[in-house]
Amino acid sequence: MIIKTQVVIPSLVRVKPGAIDRLGLYLKREGHTKAMVVVSQGMIPEYLDRVRRGMGEQGVSCIDWIEIGEASFETATKLFTNVRKETSAMIGLGGGKALDVAKYVAFLGRLPYYAVPTSLSNDGFSSPQSSLTVAGRRKSLAAALPSAVVVDLDVCKDAPRPLWLSGIGDLASKLTAIFDWKLAFHQVGEPVDDFAALLSDATVHQFLARPSFDLEGAQLLASSLMFNGIAMEICGSSRPASGSEHLISHALDATSARPRLHGLQVGVATYLMSLVQENQSERIDGLFNETGFWRQIESDPFSRAEWRSAIEIAPTIKDDFYTILSQDGAQAEAISLLDRDERLKACFGP
Repeated sequence: MIIKTQVVIPSLVRVKPGAIDRLGLYLKREGHTKAMVVVSQGMIPEYLDRVRRGMGEQGVSCIDWIEIGEASFETATKLFTNVRKETSAMIGLGGGKALDVAKYVAFLGRLPYYAVPTSLSNDGFSSPQSSLTVAGRRKSLAAALPSAVVVDLDVCKDAPRPLWLSGIGDLASKLTAIFDWKLAFHQVGEPVDDFAALLSDATVHQFLARPSFDLEGAQLLASSLMFNGIAMEICGSSRPASGSEHLISHALDATSARPRLHGLQVGVATYLMSLVQENQSERIDGLFNETGFWRQIESDPFSRAEWRSAIEIAPTIKDDFYTILSQDGAQAEAISLLDRDERLKACFGP
């Protein structure tokens, strides 16, 4: 069991319309006048201009502005060696790749990190880990929660619909992840942090109460995903947010000819695992049907053969990580469901 003597959570959280325009003000209030900004490649120019203008108005200098096209350990460590000594804060602006790289550079440099996502496609913007490739293979590397989370609801609301749905799929996975965590307790004695489990579980129900694509929906999804990251920090592991469904997605990342958005893979795997677990599958199906998640998947089906292989590989992805897939017959049942369940049948091509 990992025992943590201190839980460090974001001290500044702004989840509101127009938040990126005030990023410079938030930095200035904390005494940060020189920042390194890591942004996603291909970012909408308007967003970049708003951040630059807001920082300039507050006298905050952007001493380095780095565009990121890939999230790799090699890229992050190279950036770390080039961080100027006068840098007082690190900013990650954009999608998951930029945020993961910025988070890891900030962790290595022990710098305050400001997470500024422009979409809500997964819970990575507030997790204590960075998802980076190491020698071409995806790894979750220990990092730290951001010291500040700045979510502009207008920006995130206008993100492409597949990114919204990816976030919904990643959020729903907490239902199967918590089930797997408690199963591991009963089967192999792995301790469960009840508060972390409760917090993570509650976030799903918060969004389930009003799943929508307006400002309120963005606020609910953003806060829900953020609390998932805090739940992981509380217990010192990914257990509150990641179970058998994530193992399948990780296997797909490693083997698929065309991996899809993390949350889209995880969402389908969540429904599949909920059937194997006999755990809230109707609720997950209802959420995915209401939000259009199923229609998105059906518009670009997965490879059935790749998923069969991923299910077989999944239990080997993490050592000593007990899930429903660790039980006899579970993998065979999951593979069988790809052809038996009507929802899943529509998600796959050959």
